[in-house]
Amino acid sequence: MALRSRLFSGDHKLEAAATSNPAHIQPGAFGEHVSRIQQALRTLDGASIDAAESETGRYGPSTASAVLSYKKKRNIINRSYQTDADNIVGIMTIAALDEEMVRKEREPIVVRSIECQPVRPAPPGTRRT
Repeated sequence: MALRSRLFSGDHKLEAAATSNPAHIQPGAFGEHVSRIQQALRTLDGASIDAAESETGRYGPSTASAVLSYKKKRNIINRSYQTDADNIVGIMTIAALDEEMVRKEREPIVVRSIECQPVRPAPPGTRRT
């Protein structure tokens, strides 16, 4: 299955994680693919990722905690061998993240308008500062 979100599409490591069990992404990993997962977790769940992990794209404790929280909220568990959610981004997790990002990316952008008052010309003989 090819990933469809703009955030994940085309990333070879994420594409591999979506189809291959050995390509799961877990604590200790680092790179652009981890940064993309962190961004999705912040966007979709408001996850708080440690600044050092975010800056380096490292799958550290705060990323692992955010993944676990995401999976628990959505009941992402491979029932063929699990009874509880874990902190690994595998086939089911990347599919869920990707699907939610696709929906998020399709949301209309709301731009707030600001009401402005017209500028009146200064009376003759006065200076504006």
